[in-house]
Amino acid sequence: MAMQMPLAGLVFMHRLMRIRSSSQRHLSNRGILVKLLKYRRDVRTFAASSIKCNENEGDNADSSPSSTRLTPRQALLSRKRRPLSPLERISGLLPQDALTPEVMQLREQNLQDPADDTSTQVEESGHTAIPKKNDSETHHASEAAVEPDTSETVLNGAYHEEKRLISPPTLPGETLLVFGELLVAEYCNNRQVEYRKLFKLQRGARLHGNRGFIPHDYIAGHPAGCFLKTHMGVPIFIRRASLEDYVLFMKRGPAITYPKDASTMLMMMDVTEGDCVLDSGSGSGAMSLFLSRAVGSKGSVLSLEIREDHHKQAVLNYRLWRASWSLRRGEEWHDNVQFHNSDLCNASSLLAGRGFHAVALDMSHPHLALTTVIPHLHSGAVCAIYLANITQVIDLLEGLRCLALPVLCERIVEVPVRHWLVAPAIQKNGRFCIRKVPIFDEDQGAQDETSDEEEMSTGRQAAFGSVPYIARPHPEQIRHTAFLVKLRKCVR
Repeated sequence: MAMQMPLAGLVFMHRLMRIRSSSQRHLSNRGILVKLLKYRRDVRTFAASSIKCNENEGDNADSSPSSTRLTPRQALLSRKRRPLSPLERISGLLPQDALTPEVMQLREQNLQDPADDTSTQVEESGHTAIPKKNDSETHHASEAAVEPDTSETVLNGAYHEEKRLISPPTLPGETLLVFGELLVAEYCNNRQVEYRKLFKLQRGARLHGNRGFIPHDYIAGHPAGCFLKTHMGVPIFIRRASLEDYVLFMKRGPAITYPKDASTMLMMMDVTEGDCVLDSGSGSGAMSLFLSRAVGSKGSVLSLEIREDHHKQAVLNYRLWRASWSLRRGEEWHDNVQFHNSDLCNASSLLAGRGFHAVALDMSHPHLALTTVIPHLHSGAVCAIYLANITQVIDLLEGLRCLALPVLCERIVEVPVRHWLVAPAIQKNGRFCIRKVPIFDEDQGAQDETSDEEEMSTGRQAAFGSVPYIARPHPEQIRHTAFLVKLRKCVR
């Protein structure tokens, strides 16, 4: 019994020690928990106050001091705030006493930087902080590798923001691009045009190509002759379409009169402002457009086409160009072309009472219509004929010989155009070739070679006149298109 009493006392003392240690541990944990809750309460109060300060800055200056108090919705949103960085997540679970000074400094910088706090968005129209629905997705995307967003909404937003920074035109008479204009998009690579397209600027449309797309809404408002990047970051040159561009890229039925031939025919006929010109064989309307610009507002052009489908296409092309020109220049294109669906050989009623300063014929058998045309041509005026092959030229000359008309064949020409490539001579390693100077002295020659090697190795800009150029014909040439025959009416 005596032995049992000390043993019972030892067991009792052991139990008292366990209870005391557990109570001390509980009190210690309770102190840590109290500190943790206090820290998190301070962080929430700081975040909520910063949100309220941002709202007050966006409001009017005469807001009352009572507006600094958080609403229940704002307090709820502030408690749901989730730190973005792992540092804030881990440090938020630890007591403030256990954090190192470096961690405290970084945490204070993150809390004071308003640009890092993107978890809470405040609408400008109201006073409540409304978080975005895709907040978690945004956080995950910011921590991982961010892929480019090519959605049209994001692109339009960036485009309009960039367009807002564009300065207005400074030159007198200069205008910005507007909807309805005809524009040309070009992309050049290695001094060669890889992409060229004629398009009409329209709302909500896109300019598509093998290098990406550009919304038309972004192009509108920019000055002509600028580089705009696609959604893939490729610069595309945007400019207004000239009459030459429009004629080459417009919708056509038959083959057109190419600008190189049309300009030569205008010089042959010596067309000036105020002239009255006959154009037979409207085709797609290319020659009618060139003649319309040449005769001006005081002149007139009578354009005849035997085929109805070609006649309709020529009228559409003419109207489309006039509409684009009025938007581009702010003035109407001269409405001086009269289109008729008729055969020139049987159009005596249309030519009755008319006299022409020049005649342009684009027909398969022009010698059949000369007897109808020549009597209405002024003496000394020119009739320019556009023929595709030399066989038609021979038939024309034979018809002139048999008909004995009062005309002289002054010239039969072909207008070739040869494009050339002229560029600095570049080696395969991408460096410029250096011109070699004749060596007159050994010391001087060694010095020149050393300077050339230093310039090649350093990659500096070569001096003016030190880079040789190469020139060769372009591999894609504009070959034969037509023969031009110049006939002049004479008096016998």
